[in-house]
Formats: sequence, C-alpha cells, structure tokens
Amino acid sequence: MLRLSKRSVSSLLRSGDRSFRVAAAAAGTSIHRSSPSTTDSKRGDVESRWYSSLTNGKCRRSESLAHLNMKANWFMGYRNESSAAASDSSSQAPPPPPVEKYEYQAEVSRLMDLIVNSLYSNKEVFLRELISNASDALDKLRYLSVTDPELSKDAADLDIRIYADKENGVITLTDSGIGMTRQELVDCLGTIAQSGTAKFLQALKDNKDAGGDNNLIGQFGVGFYSAFLVADRVTVSTKSPKSDKQYVWEGEEGSSSYTIKEETDPQLIIPRGTRITLHLKPDYKGFADPERVQKLVKNYSQFVSFPIYTWQEKGYTKEVEVDDDPAESKQDNQDDQAEGKKKTKKVVERYWDWELTNETQPIWLRNSKEVTTEEYNEFYRKTFNEYLDPLASSHFTTEGEVEFRSILYVPPVSPMGKDDVVNQKTKNIRLYVKRVFISDDFDGELFPRYLSFIKGVVDSHDLPLNVSREILQESRIVRIMKKRLVKKAFDMILGISLSENREDYEKFWDNFGKHLKLGCIEDRENHKRLAPLLRFFSSQSENDMISLDEYVENMKAEQKAIYYVASDSITSAKNAPFLEKLLEKELEVLYLVEPIDEVAIQSLKSYKDKDFIDISKEDLDLGDKNEEKEAAAKKEFGQACDWIKKRLGDKVASVQISSRLSSSPCVLVSGKFGWSANMERLMKAQSAGDTTSLEFMKGRRVFEINPDHSIIKNINAAYKSNPNDEDAMKAIDLMYDAALVSSGFTPENPAELGGKIYEMMDTALSGKWSSPEPQPQQHMAQSHNAELLEAEVVEPVEVDGKK
Repeated sequence: MLRLSKRSVSSLLRSGDRSFRVAAAAAGTSIHRSSPSTTDSKRGDVESRWYSSLTNGKCRRSESLAHLNMKANWFMGYRNESSAAASDSSSQAPPPPPVEKYEYQAEVSRLMDLIVNSLYSNKEVFLRELISNASDALDKLRYLSVTDPELSKDAADLDIRIYADKENGVITLTDSGIGMTRQELVDCLGTIAQSGTAKFLQALKDNKDAGGDNNLIGQFGVGFYSAFLVADRVTVSTKSPKSDKQYVWEGEEGSSSYTIKEETDPQLIIPRGTRITLHLKPDYKGFADPERVQKLVKNYSQFVSFPIYTWQEKGYTKEVEVDDDPAESKQDNQDDQAEGKKKTKKVVERYWDWELTNETQPIWLRNSKEVTTEEYNEFYRKTFNEYLDPLASSHFTTEGEVEFRSILYVPPVSPMGKDDVVNQKTKNIRLYVKRVFISDDFDGELFPRYLSFIKGVVDSHDLPLNVSREILQESRIVRIMKKRLVKKAFDMILGISLSENREDYEKFWDNFGKHLKLGCIEDRENHKRLAPLLRFFSSQSENDMISLDEYVENMKAEQKAIYYVASDSITSAKNAPFLEKLLEKELEVLYLVEPIDEVAIQSLKSYKDKDFIDISKEDLDLGDKNEEKEAAAKKEFGQACDWIKKRLGDKVASVQISSRLSSSPCVLVSGKFGWSANMERLMKAQSAGDTTSLEFMKGRRVFEINPDHSIIKNINAAYKSNPNDEDAMKAIDLMYDAALVSSGFTPENPAELGGKIYEMMDTALSGKWSSPEPQPQQHMAQSHNAELLEAEVVEPVEVDGKK
C-alpha cells in the first residue's frame, strides 16, 4: 500500500502550484496517514484559506491538493516544519502576549467531580454535547446574519469537522459558527453551568422582531464540561466576527483555574468559529479511533441540520503492472509481446479525506403524505437493525401545548420471545431533542411496559429533560406525551385488527397478545381501547379465535352476560361439567386457556354493559329458573343434602341442588369471591412449595348435585333406608373426590383416591366375566349322573339285516 509521510505532505503543500498526483507515490514515496493541515506558502503565513466543499469520494490523480478539501492549518492546529523553522529563526518576531489566569466562578473541584463521575451515565455522550454546542454556534450565526450579513462574509459554508488522531489520543472538533469574544469565553466557559445558548434564546424571545422557529440545542451550560469525561486537558481556540483577535481558552481536569491568551501563531488563525481540542485520558484514547468517532456521530447526531464531516481512511481500486518470473513465464511473455499486452493486477490505493457522516435526513420532519410505505419500512429496518417489514406504522405531529413529531411501528415478531412480557430494557423508543439523539432507555416513561414492544422515534423541541439530558423529569408535559403516544399505538393495532387480511392480526396476537392482556391488568384507563383487541377461543369457535365484539353479536336475545370458563387447555375446558346446561341452551362460552386470561377478564369486569360471568362459580343464573321445580327438588333432596354435608364436613361450605348439570351427577364450584379451581392451581404452581400463605385466598367450595341423575337418586334412597350404611358413606366420599378432579381441583391425597376407585372397581367387576366355581357335592352328583347315563346305553340289534 502506498503511503505518504507528513513531511512529504508538507513539501507538497508548500508547492501549491504543483499538482498532487497519487501516481507520484509509486516513485518510492511511502504513504503515511496525513494530517488535514495545509498551508499556502505563496500567500505567506498571514492569510489562511477556507476550503469547504468535499471531493466526491476519492483523490483525483490529475487534480491539485486543494481539491482534497483539506482546510488550512487553522483547522487542526498543525504547524508545517518550514514555517515553524522560519518562525523560530526570526529575530524580529514580537513577543507573545502574556497569558492571563482566571479562577472559576464556582466550587469547581466539587462541581467538576460531579459532572465527570455522577451527572452523565454514559461517557460517550461527550461528543454529542460538543456537536450540539457547535450546531448552536452555527445556528446563531445564521440567525444573526439575517440582520448583519457582515458576520458571515469570511466563509459561506456552515459545517462541523471532526479529526481523530488515534496515535496521540487527540480529538479536534471545529465549527464555522459564530465563535466567542474574550468576554464571552470568560462568561460561558469560566462560569460553570451558564449557557450562552440559554441567553441567546432569551434574547430572541425579548426581541419580538426575531420570531420564527429555532433549532438551538445546548441549553444547559454543563454540556461543554462533558469533555472532561474523557479528556484531562481541553483547549478551545475561538474567533468571533465581532472581534479582530482570536483567543485560546485552556483548562485541565481537577484544576480550579483556567487560562485565556491571544492566539499569535499565524498558522493557527481561523477566519471564524471555534476549534476544540481534547487530549484524552490514557483509559479513553480508544475514542480517538476514526471509525468509533464516525459511529458516535451516526448514533447521536445523525440528524443534526448542519453537515458533519469526519476524517476517514478511504480507498479506490486501480490496475498496476506486475513483473513475472522469467523462467516460469517465458512463453507467456512471448505471447504477450506478440499481442502487445502487459500483465496487470488490481490494487487498492488508500488515502485520507473528509467524509460526510450525517447524510441521512430525518424522515419524521417530512410531510407524511410525501413519504411512501417503502421509505417507512426502510427507515424501520435501518434504525432498529431489522430484516422484516413492520406490521404497521404511524407518522404524526402533535401541536398545541406539547409539540413533538413521531414515527411508531408495530414489529412483526417479538425479539425477546412470546412469553417475555415484562422486559423493561427494550430500547425500542429512541428519543430525540431538536434532532439530537438523547437516549433509548425511557421504557415506562413514554410507554407503559405492556406496550414495550412498540418501536419508534420521538422528536420534541420542548421536552423537559434534566441537566444530563438522559433522564426525563416527571412533569405534566411528559404525561401528555405518553397519553398521546399510547393512543397512536392503539390506533395502529386497531388498524391491523380491522384489516382485510386476518392473518396479520393473528400474527400480531400470537406475538403480543399477552402484552395486551397485561395491559388489562395494569392500565384501567385504557380498558375501552384494550377490550376490542382481545381474542379468545370459545365453545362455538374452538379453532379460530374470536373478538368480544363477535361474541356480543352472536349472543342470544335473552342472554345478559358474557360467560367464560378458565382451564389449562381447550380440551379440558370443553369437557368441564360446568358447560353442560349452557351447551344444551346453545350459549357461547369463552375458553380462557392462558394463565393470564382469567386475571385480565376479571380486571375488565364488563364489556358493552355485559358482565363477565365465571360459570365455575356458585349462583350461576342462566335465566331459566323454574321455582316450582326447584322447590320440589329441595323438598325431595333437601335432607339428603344435609346428610352429604355432614359426611363431607369442612371440605365443602354447603351442598346445593344444581341447575347447571345435565349428564354429570355432581360438581364442585367455587365461591363468588374466592379463587377458581384454575386460579388456585396457578397460584400453587408459583408458591415454590409453601402453600400455607395461600390458604386465606382459597374460595369456599360448594358441592352441587344433579337431582335427575341415577347416582344421586340412589344416594337419596340410601339416606332414607339406612343413613349409616358404610357403602353409602364410601360412595359419598368417592363422589366428592371425582367431582374434585372433574371440576379442576387437585385432590389432597391422590393415592387414597386411587385406592377408593380400585375398591369400587373390584366390587363392580366381581364375577362379571368369569363363571362361578362348582361346589364339591354338586361335582359328585354330576359324576354319578354321568355314570348312570352311560349304563343305560343300549346297543342297536340287527333284524332282518337291518339295525
């Protein structure tokens, strides 16, 4: 690879009238990483030139060095050796002005320690803060130039340039903005937490003629001091168009003072603006890597309205001649000479040049009518590193007391897994202030956690941030923003649910259905938005989920409630004894088969004035009560109910006549205000083996019997004939245990239940398929009868030749 040393570059720079050709390096010059410093020796060291435009991606071999767009020496502060020597040898040079020392107007030792160690949670934000200040300086110049064009006459281009010297651990950031006078240096950098931007904003407000929007970012005075997060010495060289002199401010970490001096080196004079040089601490020299600088700019300052250039290594491919081994390629050479061709190979030529880093324009600032779906999808994939298109997007602007722009997306899949519904650190919402990225750790502050899967960007002009810009302050504005963002998120999800393509919402529900159910529990204010989005299986739709709206449309005219049953699967739900009477009456029942379903439905309580009724709870009213029939049943089986209750004791709260059974003899239902069987099972699974703390939440159990069933009729007959019959008592115990299992409860002693079942099976199956063994006397009689029969046998006699 061809390299050019700094000394070679300086000699080329001094010969400003000669062309700089890359091919010259092939003559034996070694290419080294070149500094962006240039000097026009023909103009002397007094005048500096301003180069602003960039090349289109590579050095052109046929053009002069000026087309490299490397700014004059003021930019990086490098001194050319020839100029330095001339300066040193000059005996008539005036003595440098004295360096004045100032004390900070604050308890700097404590405040600087606070800034470096406590204020910022992420040290890489130093570059964001410095770029924001540079952007403000450019904005100020643009505003002031409207009324005073002389301020911008020295240079027309407004940009920011960042040079990273990895070897020496130095980062230099230069802007062509308004710059600062000597007094402004003292006021803004000598007083901690005083913001020149804040003063400028106040001046704009006081001046009624100024009007218009502003894009000033750095309103907090500590932004500049974030440089000490990574640097132990910071130098600020600045030139204001209001002053004829350029001043240099220098401060060190831990020092209670700073120095200000006048810049006298002609090679370091800049026409206008500010150059900040950071001498990084040994532990943070990695920040001086050009690639890392470029990455930080793209992450935090990608959408700053002014161009940001970084000094990057580039390359282009060219063909060069190669020499082959004569002994091995003699024949090939003869063929090549005959054809007039020479062998070549492609090599990559490396060079350094300025590269535009923030070339992407913020899509959210454009009119939503002018942005296509493909552009929204491309922005989503690029911003969040996704490879699939989102299910839906929403681009909107909120105006009024709170102003912000936002683009929200519904992702196609859940990156953290379908069961992860409480992940707080999703980093799905990227917060910008004046197009500057602030943070993506605002989960729970701009969106509730159940909507943490929503991705997007939010750009606000007046968002109340704290001094470190990374933590939102709880305020009325934040609450209003959160409310409007949540509303837009629900509108997107509702749009998917109403889409003609039913598969889109099925895909969404499969990934994020649990999130919405969690919202029913946590967000009572948005129940009306959440309820229409829920989906469940039902007794009339076991294969396809239905919405609550579809359920209500299919309700019977006399039906007054929405019925549901909670279980661990569709199979167990549809076979539960609670459904028997409802299925006969063709009443639809929702199947709640997810662990979170029952709590979510109980949190909703009702939908469209229809209460949710758990059919596994007591006092189920299906609207078909027959008082005469109930009275007759109670008269017939009332005493048997008391007899069963006495046998079961504290296992049940009461024994009642059931109106929900048709084919089962009995069922065990829960009390109105206790846990259902399904909830009890779930809570036991989460109790880590200790169920003593759950006893107080267990609901009262009611044992309901079916008076039309033959088993109940036999039990009633047993009570009337012999209430103390042992077999009848065993039948009651077994009937209770069977109802316990069929109703979804867990028996306390499964082995005992198994023994009762085996005993009943033995009684029922005894002698059913095998013949009884004969007694001994009967066997002898049968043998004697056989002998008598054998003795009475008469042989046939022939008569006339016939038998």
